[in-house]
Amino acid sequence: MVEDYKNFLAEILIDRKELQERIAELGEKISKDYKGKDLLLVCILRGGVFFTVDLMKRIDIPHVVEFMGISSYGAGARESTGDVRITYDLQINIRGKHVLLVEDIIDSGHTLSKVIEKLKVQNPASLEVCTLLDKASRREVDVPIKYCGFDIEDKFVFGYGLDIDEYFRGLPFIGVVDLDKYQPED
Repeated sequence: MVEDYKNFLAEILIDRKELQERIAELGEKISKDYKGKDLLLVCILRGGVFFTVDLMKRIDIPHVVEFMGISSYGAGARESTGDVRITYDLQINIRGKHVLLVEDIIDSGHTLSKVIEKLKVQNPASLEVCTLLDKASRREVDVPIKYCGFDIEDKFVFGYGLDIDEYFRGLPFIGVVDLDKYQPED
């Protein structure tokens, strides 16, 4: 049985209001930067769904959304294994499109750098990254980020798309796990 997240919530790092205000700012900037261009948002599943949906509502130019499923975390893992697998690939041709990858969090950079390599060979007009959260202190591979919601410290975070063992993605805020109180299920 999964326990209540409140038992191990150390703090609310970013509340609903802050999230929505920053997403509105990003949507305005993206709308301005891509005006008159064929914009394709590529949501990285599953964590990027909440961010992508809210971001789409704030982009006021025509755009298309597509999805990619990427796995690089083992069951119960807090860090990427480095073994990047595509679990759901794009269903459309991105040649000549302005592609904006929408990610929930960038940590080491390994996963996203592999996705970028894969997509570049398909010859998009441009390929940029928009992330909600950036843990730059953990970066091992350089990833060019054009749009960033929040720079955060190296903390185990959850909520608003980010999970703990697949739970708690639906919370309307980003919380920090108290690692002294959280015991993963075996």
